[in-house]
Amino acid sequence: MTDGQGARPDQMVCSAKGCREPAQQAVVWNNPKLHTADRRKVWLACDAHRQSLADFVGLRGFLIEVIPVGELTAADG
Repeated sequence: MTDGQGARPDQMVCSAKGCREPAQQAVVWNNPKLHTADRRKVWLACDAHRQSLADFVGLRGFLIEVIPVGELTAADG
């Protein structure tokens, strides 16, 4: 997830620069030039920034999926 401490969804904030809104979505991505195929990086997103964060990694071919933060597992992060 974000801090490796098992943060609860109600403690997660959006990863967009300057945003402090609660995160509802997780943008899951992987840069194959830097990460192994099983590595799942996560940017947290509020409703207002979900699309822009997903578009940013998607345009680079890094987007795996967008899921609710409640569906994140220990493998994500």
